[in-house]
Amino acid sequence: MFLATTETAVYRNKFRRRRLARFLALVDDVLKTKRSCRILDVGGGVAYWKGLEDLWSDRPVHITLVNLKAEPVPDGRFTSLTGDACNMPEFEDNAFDVIHSNSVLEHVGSYANKRRMAEEIQRIAPRHFVQTPNFWFPIEPHFRTPAIHWLPEPLRVAAVMRKKLGFYDQAKTRDQAYEILSDASLLDFKDMQTLFPTSHIERERVFGFTKSLIAIR
Repeated sequence: MFLATTETAVYRNKFRRRRLARFLALVDDVLKTKRSCRILDVGGGVAYWKGLEDLWSDRPVHITLVNLKAEPVPDGRFTSLTGDACNMPEFEDNAFDVIHSNSVLEHVGSYANKRRMAEEIQRIAPRHFVQTPNFWFPIEPHFRTPAIHWLPEPLRVAAVMRKKLGFYDQAKTRDQAYEILSDASLLDFKDMQTLFPTSHIERERVFGFTKSLIAIR
């Protein structure tokens, strides 16, 4: 499983603007030799791209969005499909010029699923830009809470049952608590190196801490 952003004002997020500018350098490399660039966004949504449209609208691109559910698209620059990030047999090898994925890899479940998603990304395009939050950043980005992801599981269960945290409503039962806690599992630098062995792993830093990790090829 994987998630799409539901933010409608993504353009205000300086990290996402910076990441997309970095991603567009890959697109520009493609456009040096091709008249248009085929982009696959694994887990992305229309709102993300529309919110940042001022950064990319001058480029001849077509963006295919693959997510848990397809969504209406505003114009012919987009295609939206239902699919599974860990298994995309509908796409041939190198079917796209470049793949974009922002804060999705941590949501696909087990490490085995993460490996399958990484393998699919590397199969389907020769270039990619895959961002995920860093496990060792002190603030967990989904719960918006310091160090909660470093706590023993019983304490994490108690925390999500106590009150609403970040994007998650308060868990009413232990079953709900475990479901919430299983929604995202973060990776570290060595994990990303292992999953993307031929990629450069960039560190996105904030006040000296690595906030996110980005596999770029």
